[in-house]
Amino acid sequence: MAEYHQLLHTVLDTTRPRELAEFYRHLLGLLYRPGDEPPADGAPDEAYWLVLVDSDGVRKLAFQQVDHLPRTTWPEHDVTMQLHVDFTVSSRAELHRQRERAEALGAELVLDRIDDPGEPLFVFADLSGHPFRIFVA
Repeated sequence: MAEYHQLLHTVLDTTRPRELAEFYRHLLGLLYRPGDEPPADGAPDEAYWLVLVDSDGVRKLAFQQVDHLPRTTWPEHDVTMQLHVDFTVSSRAELHRQRERAEALGAELVLDRIDDPGEPLFVFADLSGHPFRIFVA
């Protein structure tokens, strides 16, 4: 009998774990794993590993500090994507709303394919340059 494994979470490398965790926490409405919350009273934040969970405590994303992170040059292939995350919304109106939210949080629009009749989408770079897509399901 084969052993079954489940995906625990997806880990994103970043030079700024707290900033990237905050970006996705706000974008996706996630919570910090207990103990990973920002320090109280302006204490220095020395987090090098952070985990975000959903409202049931299920791990979704983790952020790992690295010293250097080359930013993807996608759609050019000098530095490939290596990984991207996809999110779906229910309508074009919601797609536009989520674009505004993502950009307000600091995402950079990389590709606008809103006029694609088969799969309207936006591709963004997050604060560390990781690509993510939002499209109509």
